[in-house]
Amino acid sequence: MKLSKEELSYYKLLSRSYPTIQAASTEIINLSAILNLPKGTEHFMSDIHGEYDSFIHIVNNASGVVKRKINDVFGDTISQRDKSELATIIFYPKEKLKVIEHNHEHEMKNWYKVTLFRLVEVCRNASTKYTRSKVRKALPNDFAYVIEELLHEQENAPNKQEYYNGIIDTIIRINRADNFVMAISELIKRLVIDHLHIVGDIFDRGPEPDRIIDTLMTFKSVDIQWGNHDILWMGSAMGCTGCISNVLRISARYDNLSIIEENYGINLMPLATFAMETYENDSCEVFAPKSEASAENSPQQQLMIRQMHKAISIIQFKIEGAIVKRNPWYQMEGRLLLDKIDYKSGTIKIGNKSYPLKDNAWPTIDPAKPYELTSEEKKLMERLQHSFINSEKLQKHLHYLYEVGNMHLVFNNNLLYHGCMPMTRNGNFQRMKIFDKSYSGKALVLKLEKIVRKAFSNHLKNTPNSYELDFLWYLWAGPVSPLFGKKKMATFERYLLSDKTTHHEENNPYFALRDEEETCNKILKDFGIDPAQGHIVNGHTPVKRKKGENPVKGNGKLIVIDGGLAKPYQNITGIAGYTLIYNSYGLTLASHKPFESRKKAIVENADISTTKLMLERNNVRKRVGDTEIGFELKGQIQNLERLLEAYREGIIKEQPKRL
Repeated sequence: MKLSKEELSYYKLLSRSYPTIQAASTEIINLSAILNLPKGTEHFMSDIHGEYDSFIHIVNNASGVVKRKINDVFGDTISQRDKSELATIIFYPKEKLKVIEHNHEHEMKNWYKVTLFRLVEVCRNASTKYTRSKVRKALPNDFAYVIEELLHEQENAPNKQEYYNGIIDTIIRINRADNFVMAISELIKRLVIDHLHIVGDIFDRGPEPDRIIDTLMTFKSVDIQWGNHDILWMGSAMGCTGCISNVLRISARYDNLSIIEENYGINLMPLATFAMETYENDSCEVFAPKSEASAENSPQQQLMIRQMHKAISIIQFKIEGAIVKRNPWYQMEGRLLLDKIDYKSGTIKIGNKSYPLKDNAWPTIDPAKPYELTSEEKKLMERLQHSFINSEKLQKHLHYLYEVGNMHLVFNNNLLYHGCMPMTRNGNFQRMKIFDKSYSGKALVLKLEKIVRKAFSNHLKNTPNSYELDFLWYLWAGPVSPLFGKKKMATFERYLLSDKTTHHEENNPYFALRDEEETCNKILKDFGIDPAQGHIVNGHTPVKRKKGENPVKGNGKLIVIDGGLAKPYQNITGIAGYTLIYNSYGLTLASHKPFESRKKAIVENADISTTKLMLERNNVRKRVGDTEIGFELKGQIQNLERLLEAYREGIIKEQPKRL
């Protein structure tokens, strides 16, 4: 055996962790055994858009996997009602326990004993595909020893039955049953989802994106592919005023300003004051929110929100125009509209046609310099920028999105990205020139991610760069942005022009081409994936299921998993979200009906109705050895075997512990 100087240094370092032949051999045996376990279950979700209650219920029930485990364990030995109650306890243990105790439907001591036994059985079933070591790492601290004992002891074994019963009885006697129920329920939920993929768009529209991120931060194995709405909030957290104005406008449009002020602690009083003063005599009807909940506000509150909505929209149009003008390589001159307005007649000329404006009150626009902010607008944006940058919670979430997020991910032969891979009509990758070099396909995605990460690095050093911050806005609305995927974002036209032909936002050719297997194979090859083995998992565009659209494209090579989890899209999709499940048996697509309410789920054991479609069944059950983790473990085994050889040949000396 010959080792280079560098190899010798590496194996000496490795020997510190495995100082003897026995230690290295034991680890080789352990890792080799793990390779033969069934692969863990991956869940893919996208386009959550702040809908926390629906998101957490789907995660809690693991798209129906928890109920399947309960059926596997108990079959017909317990009633359907008991199965539903047990499932709800696992989904919402704290809340369901209160309901059960309040209703006095059960003599609690006996109920606890039966329920604890049942929960242990479900947990044991869920843990069978993992090593004891992995399960041990997932155990809740308070009950780690107890749960481990219960999982690995058979209660019907002659010599262990009293021991097993004694543990359960003691938990109940010392009034720790509620805590145990909550702990083991959380463990079950973590075991049935081994890895969670979020394929973009956590933010906007729905009311609680912050709670979604807080929940994701509790997962040990999760990744996020940034969506266009995510990058908008990330840019805002770093002080990009183009992103900040869009975040505020969208929140006002959906009457969700409480996200900004209450959830993230950002002071909106300066915006409210500016808006009410500037548009004091303006009803701002064009800027009424698109939300049924807004009708519950008082007339004064409704007016204030419309005024804030208009104020930030005009500021956004100005800021975006300035960004486009200082970045000519964006090729977005068609978005410069404020200088096309005839402010006297209240019309705008787009192309060769003039259109009447639905609103022509523009007190803050100077027709000679339409893209310049007034001094009051500048002060307002400086204050808002300061508030976004100094929101402790938003900055924590920004750090997390950078830590676990990417523009794309290749994982177990699946290529994950939110929006699109920009393409031309003839099927080639669309090129974007950035300064003196052009990029396309994977190279473009990597270049844009590099810019995003450089922006974050400069943010941490408090040295913001306008070039990088502008690119964050471009990823939100740019024509060659992989996160956006349209020729233009027609925000101005949708607000201010009645002619709906101007509202059209032309999709990138990718969205038609992805129906072809050839296109999907081309994309997979560009990212180094064997098309015979790989799939593309895509979000961003709600699948119009009610109109017959199929979420599976390219002869099974591409799966779109945006099924309308966000309520505003459900009229389009006809369902309320998709989850893609990839386990050792194959790929399954779960479609969900709308979630009624958290209260109904807890009180009445109501669950989301889920329909599953097996997309691809493995001929041979996939093992850990067939996965990304398996490839890493095989590399570790190879290195340990080399270390073993070095020990046996005396190249490296064993270092047994001294007594």
